[in-house]
Amino acid sequence: MENITIRPIRKEDNPVLAKIVKDTLAEFGANHPNTVYFDPSTDTLYEVFQAPRSYYFVAEVNGEMVGGGGIYPTDGLPADTCELVKMYLLPHARGLGLGRTLIEKCIQWAKDAGYKQIYLESMPELKNALKVYEKFGFDYLPGPMGNSGHTGCSLWMLRKI
Repeated sequence: MENITIRPIRKEDNPVLAKIVKDTLAEFGANHPNTVYFDPSTDTLYEVFQAPRSYYFVAEVNGEMVGGGGIYPTDGLPADTCELVKMYLLPHARGLGLGRTLIEKCIQWAKDAGYKQIYLESMPELKNALKVYEKFGFDYLPGPMGNSGHTGCSLWMLRKI
């Protein structure tokens, strides 16, 4: 039986989370320029998520940090819209329902924070994640919203809360 914990991000999580994000992108061949792979903020996620109206959930299995996901008020988005960001899981943590749990927690947190919509950016290489987002009611958009700076992402989705 897996012992699963979902908790808020802590400063000491930064190096492990940065490695999870980068290793996952590399695993799927999605470590492109102008993505979070090369974004310096990926190394300081705790500090990033100190911004007002943002939150990051860390997932642990049997005491090992295996991924996470968060909500962020990305520049240029409407005030009632946040972005689902940094949603990554290590290979051995997939298939346990953690992705679903993290997304559910992010949606609930965003709703409680007063957001009305959740936006996300992704890439075609992340096929399994895209299927999960579709199941959660995210619809594809014809172009990006806001100014994430991640022009390496070529798919954009939006979900009303």
